[in-house]
Amino acid sequence: MDFNRNVKIAPSILSADFAAFGAECEAIEAQGADWVHVDVMDGHFVPNLTFGPAMVKAIRPHVKTVMDVHLMISPADPYLQAFAEAGADVLTVHVEAGPHLHRSLQAVRALGCKAGVALNPATPAEAIEYVLDDIDLICVMTVNPGFGGQSFIEAQVEKVRRLRTLVGDRPVHIEIDGGVTPETAPRVVAAGADVLVAGSAVFKGGSVGRPEVYGANMRAIRAAVEAG
Repeated sequence: MDFNRNVKIAPSILSADFAAFGAECEAIEAQGADWVHVDVMDGHFVPNLTFGPAMVKAIRPHVKTVMDVHLMISPADPYLQAFAEAGADVLTVHVEAGPHLHRSLQAVRALGCKAGVALNPATPAEAIEYVLDDIDLICVMTVNPGFGGQSFIEAQVEKVRRLRTLVGDRPVHIEIDGGVTPETAPRVVAAGADVLVAGSAVFKGGSVGRPEVYGANMRAIRAAVEAG
């Protein structure tokens, strides 16, 4: 994973066909996805239940780009090794999910993954001020974590701007997760984001049999960012 601030689109497979994950991952990559975003939810930290390490391991051979695994689970530490061994390239934990964020980030890096940290909508940017040198990615939740298809929370744009200032020249990605559309993407990119997680905005109207729709949806987001 070479670092750059080019805008990357990371479709969330939470919006994909659960019966065809491998084919869906291949389809979105063929249509221009830069990363593949995997939302892991435990039904405890967030009100939904999705994938475990076995699923991540199963789809890993179908992902040729970057597998971006977002752990919406608490506690996260006991599962870090399993998800790293399953093939995660980026492993993101939530500030709110445990008492020892610095220790968790050290553990992620020791396992050979890029370390990400996620912030819920009510969590201030300053919550990660003292671990900035220990992270590779900041994931800003622009919806409440747990479900796809929610509306974008506008107040998070200012948080992105604040984080971009805090990051400075460090090689840290700023990722947006939730409500990304051709309308919202230009605003968060202008504020400093460079990774856009998009679920329904990418997958709507398409399928493994009609993957060109995925490509059109991603091009619409890119075009809006470039125009904005």
